[in-house]
Amino acid sequence: MRDPAVFLFDEPLSNLDAKLRVQMRVELKKLHERLAVTSIYVTHDQVEAMTLGDRVVVMKDGVVQQVGEPLELYNTPANRFVAGFIGSPAMNFADVTLVENGGHPVAEATGLRIALPDALAARARAKVGRKATLGIRPEDIHIATAADSAGHCFEAIVEVVEQLGSEILLDMRAGPALMVASVEPTVKVRAHDQLRMALKPERLHLFDAESEAAI
Repeated sequence: MRDPAVFLFDEPLSNLDAKLRVQMRVELKKLHERLAVTSIYVTHDQVEAMTLGDRVVVMKDGVVQQVGEPLELYNTPANRFVAGFIGSPAMNFADVTLVENGGHPVAEATGLRIALPDALAARARAKVGRKATLGIRPEDIHIATAADSAGHCFEAIVEVVEQLGSEILLDMRAGPALMVASVEPTVKVRAHDQLRMALKPERLHLFDAESEAAI
């Protein structure tokens, strides 16, 4: 095939070790840019999908869940499955009930009471009184400071501290919910510490408990 109309890749890097997989991923990206030939790439590795794809099709049980550019899927997932599949570490999820507090919808669970930002609150107003799933990515959680609103903070107990050099992953428990936060590598934290954490309200996601579709 000297001049193919399309390349088909079926998990070409799955049997390589981690370091070689990264190197080959870069080589495939450079090759694609040089040849400018449409390529269909099948993978279970969402990092490969994010870094290699111009458009990504997320499938579950043979059914297309969402189609879009990598950052579109990352920032505005259509449902809980896409939200949990795209991103590493995976998005945090907490089962909540939508209630009103002074006429403003909030997400409430044991150990959590999070005020929703205006745009999300407007979409959630029709769901007040129902169950939902709150989603937040690890990089959008940080140790609370005086500048953080009380409505966006929660108490958590650190269970595991993962030192990765460029960041620290805190595996925490907030009520019944298990959460992971990505914090600066200079933070001094130990297992069993109790911390007051805060999240970025504009980065919150909300999913219907039954359909799992984004609210």
